[in-house]
Amino acid sequence: MKRRIDRSAALRGVAAAALLASCSTPLASGPGAEVATRKAGTEILWDSYGVPHIFASNRNGLAYGLGWAQMRNHGDLLLRLFAQARGRGAELLGETYIEDDRWTWTMGIPGRSTEWLNVQSPAMRAHLSAFVDGINAFARENPAMVGDSVRAVLPVTELDVLSNLQRNLLAAFITSRQKAQDGTRAWQERGSNAWAIAPSRSASGKAMLLANPHLPWADMFTWLEAQQAMPGLDLYGAAIIGSPVLNIAFNDFLGWTHTVNTQDGEDLYELTLEGRGYRWDGGVRQFETERRLIQVRGAEAGGAPRTDTLVIRRSVHGPVVADKPGKAIALRVVGLDAAFSLEQWWNMGQARNLAAFQAAIRPNQISGQNITYADRDGHIMYFYGGNTPVRAAGGRAHWEGIVPGDGPGNLWTMVHGFDEMPKVMDPPSGYVQNANDPPWWSTFPVALDPSRYPPYLATRSMSLRAQRSVAMLESDSSITLEELISYKHSTRMLLADRILDDLLPLAAASRSSVVRDAGDVLARWDRSADNASRGAVLFVEWWRVAGQTTRPGTSVWARPWSIDSPRSTPDGLSNPGAAIAALETAATNVVRRFGAIDVKWGDVYRLRRDNVDLPANGAQGSHGVFRPIGYEADGPNRYRAVSGDSYVAAIEFANPVRARSIVGVGNASRAGSPHRTDQLELLTRKELKPVWRTRAEIMAHLELRELQ
Repeated sequence: MKRRIDRSAALRGVAAAALLASCSTPLASGPGAEVATRKAGTEILWDSYGVPHIFASNRNGLAYGLGWAQMRNHGDLLLRLFAQARGRGAELLGETYIEDDRWTWTMGIPGRSTEWLNVQSPAMRAHLSAFVDGINAFARENPAMVGDSVRAVLPVTELDVLSNLQRNLLAAFITSRQKAQDGTRAWQERGSNAWAIAPSRSASGKAMLLANPHLPWADMFTWLEAQQAMPGLDLYGAAIIGSPVLNIAFNDFLGWTHTVNTQDGEDLYELTLEGRGYRWDGGVRQFETERRLIQVRGAEAGGAPRTDTLVIRRSVHGPVVADKPGKAIALRVVGLDAAFSLEQWWNMGQARNLAAFQAAIRPNQISGQNITYADRDGHIMYFYGGNTPVRAAGGRAHWEGIVPGDGPGNLWTMVHGFDEMPKVMDPPSGYVQNANDPPWWSTFPVALDPSRYPPYLATRSMSLRAQRSVAMLESDSSITLEELISYKHSTRMLLADRILDDLLPLAAASRSSVVRDAGDVLARWDRSADNASRGAVLFVEWWRVAGQTTRPGTSVWARPWSIDSPRSTPDGLSNPGAAIAALETAATNVVRRFGAIDVKWGDVYRLRRDNVDLPANGAQGSHGVFRPIGYEADGPNRYRAVSGDSYVAAIEFANPVRARSIVGVGNASRAGSPHRTDQLELLTRKELKPVWRTRAEIMAHLELRELQ
């Protein structure tokens, strides 16, 4: 069943259902009494990794504790994000935030948050209120732990939470200012891995789940690992900072994770300008125009503020995001009526079996995200979730470009419903996987036929990282939890396996001693990006040079990727001479920059934060590495890890549940916290930490107890 994009009607309809679901949650008689009740009934036990274990008598107490915990570990970051979500970053924080503010107002985030708040169920309204009460209470009781630069953001409100949720979607996951301006759908930093293993492929006979989002290690993508427990619920997982619910989690019965999918949830429309409007359906339609004054704080303390004027023009498609003489580009985005994702996440966490979980995700309120699921009953599932527009015609390539916006032919007004979206349940293979690839490759033998779905729904390609994912799963018919964790940390480069069989004989036959030496290094290399791997730096540099020197319109590959051989292509070298020339250049570059042709990967690529400096492992997913880590230059001859394995959890649904996890960059961003760096040693050793869920386990590793 399709859902029409009619914001007010859609919000009213889902709100009615949420209202019925919320009637069993009692509310306090007054705001003051409610805050006292939440605090009196909430206890937070902080373990030695800075993970808050929140115990409460009811849902509101858990929300209060999560707000308090986010402030303790990430307070300044949280307040900065809320200032940006208000569209007041430049006013409260400084001029560097002006472009973000302009985008926030252009996308209508603050006003839409009021609409969203008004349609939340009473239970979610109370939940949001409790969450912000926890944030504000921590700030009041711990003023020294709030930075001077963000103090003016206080107090925070429920609207800040909903605005931040929207900003995550409209400035990162679904669209962004840069994507709209560039006219591209690619966003290189986002990504994730997910596995669900059925009992038939599990050594213990119990289903297992791997949660492994890959996000930047800072800003709006920061995670807080936490536990929330109340009578009838024991939920463990992680929340994106600013979220009042856990976004990836498991309980005693089931668990889920997310990966960014290949949904095309945004479209760019070219408008032909005429007068103060644009051509539409044979006539002229006027823009809806809004003039917004944005206050900008002075550059220096005590400096005079200024006012920035933003004129927003909105078309039938959406806001104008670019102009040129006689033309304008308008942006249309899905998810603007999906006001109930927080309620969906909460209901997912309360589910105890597959039927209840499917009922929880049926509203399909979480845009742009796959859901991978496993449970104690042995079920596994992959769901290509999110809101995909119902488009009149055209394939993926058509909609990824700029489409004509002068008439209703390209205007979509509905999105595909839950029943129309691809999903795989309990496949014979005993696994489902996703590495940001299309749904067709979630398991093998293939369980989904692309021809049964609209051509714009998903891409057809399969990345090297996804191919590596499937290869590891299919190589082991009886996987233990320990093996799952080991496979997850694999840094093997499938790209090297596809290339070196051609490259090494060419290098050995070369007249150049530089090329022959380089070939010897690559022949001895373990084809991985581990700390001590010698040859990985050279190979990555060779691939960079080879790509730069390949003529436009040609490919490095002899056999490009083919839908008929999705797991064995691309393969081979198309131009041996160019490949050898690139290898000589790469070898020269590596020696010049790093002093040795076989420099260790971990000597060049580092884990650096505060006073910690450790060798890194992992490389770009485009190299066919299942453990992708992104780096940025950190001086002339070193690189620092800045993205990739942001949160990892490996769960086996035994009784009791067995689990291990990591937030590699640490569970806190607050300056001076020991939990900014205490998990980097695990990250460099490719290990996960234990997950403590029982009170006895937590008390044995207790660091702090509060809010009793």
